[in-house]
Amino acid sequence: MTITQLEYVVAVDTYRSFVAAADKCFVTQPTLSMQIQKLEDTLGVKLFDRSKQPVTPTEIGIDIINQARILLAEGEKIKEIISDRQKELSGELKVGIIPTVAPYILPKILHGFIAKYPQVKLIVSEQTTEQIVQQLKLGTLDCGILSTPLHESSLIEIPVFYENFVAYVSKHSKLYKKKHIDPDDIDMEEIWVLNEGHCMREQVLNICQRRRSTQGFQHFEYNSGSVETLKRMVDQNNGATILPELALTDLTDKQMDRVRYFKSPEPAREVSIVIQRNYLKRRMIEALKNEILEFVPKRMKHKKKKEVMEF
Repeated sequence: MTITQLEYVVAVDTYRSFVAAADKCFVTQPTLSMQIQKLEDTLGVKLFDRSKQPVTPTEIGIDIINQARILLAEGEKIKEIISDRQKELSGELKVGIIPTVAPYILPKILHGFIAKYPQVKLIVSEQTTEQIVQQLKLGTLDCGILSTPLHESSLIEIPVFYENFVAYVSKHSKLYKKKHIDPDDIDMEEIWVLNEGHCMREQVLNICQRRRSTQGFQHFEYNSGSVETLKRMVDQNNGATILPELALTDLTDKQMDRVRYFKSPEPAREVSIVIQRNYLKRRMIEALKNEILEFVPKRMKHKKKKEVMEF
């Protein structure tokens, strides 16, 4: 049994294809297949059901592959011991981030992070919560920046900040006349929401849950894929929407006049850095967390007088 064989096995499990795994491992497909066959002969068991497409691990293969991931992660920690002795961080950090957080965090922290850690290559991708969780479990991402809690036992959540939700309303909405609003004030018929698959959609619906049982959702076909589009829909088509507070950063004075805060306790979302239990690149991830904390306002660093919305 060799480290290379374990890497090949994990690659096939991750990409569910011998061809794709070979490409990612920079070897020919026959070479990769031969090494996996040798490992199976050594162990006396079949790790993959090759008759299925995509390729799937056998029942015993699932357990062996999970252990292989642990062994490979522990091996990488040897490199981290050496890296921790060095003054300068270096290497790649693969980060997944949800689209409702990315535009309000990344532009603010990237320049400072790159300036402080020029030897670190950040590889950032915007994806849904479900996609990021899956890639964290497979080890193809080092960390995720997500709204939590996720209730995933295999992952660790490190809360970074707590961001209030606010209402953004048109002058024709009855909410415009209020100084502070209550969830019961919201008319679900006029609310613009994100598409299915966005965790923030469910959080918004949970804010309004007391009205959900009594009102229909006739206008939910008019939903959107981005927070910025929600703002534009209110500006141009009236109604109202719910925004994360950091989305207010670039609003004009005229637009800020349309913002209404909720009464205490204010609905909020918990934003965390999420990692595997056997995670690597601890110093890089800690550096990323600290850069975010330098940017977010002090009031967002605690959840006092806030109600965290689940999804």
